[in-house]
Amino acid sequence: MEAISFDEKYLRCIRCGLCSYTCPIYRELLVETEAPRGKVALIRSVGEGRLEPGENYARKIYHCLQCNACTELCPSKVEVDELMDAARVDLAAQGLLPPALSQLGEIISTCCNISGDDNSHRLIWAENLKRPPQGIKPIVQVEVVYFVGCVSSFFPTSYSIPQALVEIMEAAGVKYALLGGEEWCCGYPLLISGQRDKAEAMIRHNVAQVKASGARRVMVSCPSCYHIWHHTYPQVVEDMGLEVLHDTELLAEWIEQGRLRLKEFPETVTYHDPCDLGRKSGLYDPPRRVLQSIPGLRLVEMADNRRNSRCCGGGGNLETVDRALAEAIAARRVAQALATGAGYLVSACQQCKRTLTGAVRREKVRLRVMDITELVAKVMVS
Repeated sequence: MEAISFDEKYLRCIRCGLCSYTCPIYRELLVETEAPRGKVALIRSVGEGRLEPGENYARKIYHCLQCNACTELCPSKVEVDELMDAARVDLAAQGLLPPALSQLGEIISTCCNISGDDNSHRLIWAENLKRPPQGIKPIVQVEVVYFVGCVSSFFPTSYSIPQALVEIMEAAGVKYALLGGEEWCCGYPLLISGQRDKAEAMIRHNVAQVKASGARRVMVSCPSCYHIWHHTYPQVVEDMGLEVLHDTELLAEWIEQGRLRLKEFPETVTYHDPCDLGRKSGLYDPPRRVLQSIPGLRLVEMADNRRNSRCCGGGGNLETVDRALAEAIAARRVAQALATGAGYLVSACQQCKRTLTGAVRREKVRLRVMDITELVAKVMVS
C-alpha cells in the first residue's frame, strides 16, 4: 500500500468535533485551537504556508498530553498523534521549543536523567531496603534486566515501586539485573518534545548496556519507557534482539506459574489505564489478570476505561509546560474513580500514581492510590 503523505493526513479531518469531546485539554479550556481539530487546522495552515510558526503556535502544539484519545476516536482516521509529533520535530529544529522543555532537554543530555541528579545515584531508592537488591551485582546468568526509569529512580514518592518489584522478584526466585548508573533516561521525554537526535543517543546506550548483561528480556514498570522501548528502540537499533515486557505482563506470568502466592484482600479496587500502556501500546488485560488473581479483591471499572480511559494529566510533558492544567485534568480522573465507590485507585505507572496522588491530596478525598506492584507486594505471601 502506498504511504500516505503528510498533507493527506491533515486533509482527512472533516472537523466533526468528536476529538474535542474526548480531549482532556479541550474539556478544561474550551478553546477551539486547544482541541485536536483546531491544532490539525493550525498544522495545515503552517504546512500550506498560510501561517508562520511562532511562540503562540508552539504553545498550542505543546499544550497536548499525547494521550492519543483523539486518534483512537477519529472516524476519519486522522493520525493526530503523528501530525503532532512531526510538528514538534519542526518546532524543535526551528528553535521554538518552550524554554522549560529546552532546559529539560539540556538536563537529560548532560545528566542522563530528567531530574538533573548525579546519574550514579540511580540506586538511591534501594538504600532503605533491609538488604541490597540481588540484582545490583548478579552472580548468575539473569532472566531479565529491570529498567527502572527516571521517575522511580529519582523521585522519592515513587521509590516504593522498584522496592516492591525487587521484593516480588526475589520472592518469586527471578534472576534479574539492575543497570544502576549505567541506566540512562529512556529518551521518551526528548522524543515527544521533538528532540529525536538526542533521544537516539540514549537509546543506543541503553540497548548496549542490556545486551552486555547477557539477558534477552527487558522489564519496565514505566509505561512511557515501555512504549519507547517497544516501538522506537527497534527502529533505531534494528538488530536489538530483546524482548520488552511491562512488569504487569511478568507479574501475571509469575502468578499463573505459581511462583507467587497471594493472600486475601477484601477491598473494592478500580483500575486506571495509563495512556502509554493501554491506548498507545494495547496492554489492557495483564494488569486486570493480576488484580483478578488476588483473592477477595473486587474490581470495578470507571465510566471511561480501557481504550476510552482518561489521561491522568501527566503525559506529553504537559506538567513541564502548564502544571495547573495538568492538575485540573488529574482532578477530573480522580472524580471518576470516586464515582465507582472504590476505596483503592490502582494504576501501573509511577507517573500516574504521582499525579493522581497529588489530585487526591488537593481534593482532600478518601481514596488510596497505589501502583499495582505495591499492591502485589502487600498481599504476597512471603
